[in-house]
Amino acid sequence: RTELDPLLDTPLDDVVAAEPGSALAARLDETALTQPALFAFEVAAYRLLESLGVEPAVLVGHSIGELAAAHVAGVLSLADAARAVAARGRLMQALPASGALVAIEADEDEVREALEEYAGEASVAAVNGPLGTVISGVEEAVLDVESMFAGAGCKTRRLRVSHAFHSPLMEPMLADFEEVARTVAYAPPRLPVVSNVTGALAADGELTDPAYWVRHVREAVRFADGVRAAVAAGAGVFVEVGPDGVLSAMAGETLAAVAGAAAVMPVVPVVRKSRPETRSLAEALARLHVAGARVDWAAYLAATGLAAGPVDLPTYPFERQRYWVRPEPPRGDVAGAGLTAIEHPFLAAAIELA
Repeated sequence: RTELDPLLDTPLDDVVAAEPGSALAARLDETALTQPALFAFEVAAYRLLESLGVEPAVLVGHSIGELAAAHVAGVLSLADAARAVAARGRLMQALPASGALVAIEADEDEVREALEEYAGEASVAAVNGPLGTVISGVEEAVLDVESMFAGAGCKTRRLRVSHAFHSPLMEPMLADFEEVARTVAYAPPRLPVVSNVTGALAADGELTDPAYWVRHVREAVRFADGVRAAVAAGAGVFVEVGPDGVLSAMAGETLAAVAGAAAVMPVVPVVRKSRPETRSLAEALARLHVAGARVDWAAYLAATGLAAGPVDLPTYPFERQRYWVRPEPPRGDVAGAGLTAIEHPFLAAAIELA
């Protein structure tokens, strides 16, 4: 808040905490405030998890989320990240409020083929899953493509947004944003970060190049590829630090398509829109603990003020006694009765069915 509020026309806390349905609360839908609010929430959630002993092995963002990832990875200081985020949202907000985004249940190749005749008007904005492609651009072109896929039986959904992000309609603000991107300081990341632009682990020097962040505004968000890249980099559990579990569902769809990954790789949202935040966080920490991630429970209990602490278990000394059933070895030769001796904890012999 200290870094962002001087860069915004309204204090961020006032908008986020405004009475639902009020004019002030409605301003959260303006991208000039949406993007800083998302950035602030994600960084705060990350720092909370960090204070509770949860540390990531690799970071994956989604659009503005990659700027949050770049900050916590050490690429951008908080002040510089705040300047970049505020400028990004402000410049997008200044563009004409036109265009559309539509999510289509189809693979990327099919959608790109359909978009060929709309070059310069619409493009792929995000690839969120094997059958989760988002298109963005001039409203007429986007709705034409949506109609084409809906007619073929594909599910489609128009997204409620103020501008057509990651589309040709963003191009008028790119030069101005590049000027801002060239005024901030960059450092090599301390943690691996997956690039939205390539869908792979960011290469050396990639995140420290101002031109990269300009491309990041315009090009498609390759989230599904990013999830696969994180799995390849050794991720064993995914944690979403956004204000809901939307990305968790998207990541789950991609993991389900990776052989065997869905069965062993939990996807844990820290916050769920329909649940109290404190309960959601407690459930998330418990799921992370069960999945094998380290959680500093002493720090959690101290932060919550709960009158609880570790308990020695068991409450009696181990006596080193076994209580399992001890199988008795078979006595005598059972072959004469048509049976076969077997190694089994309870059964001494078996017979084959005819």
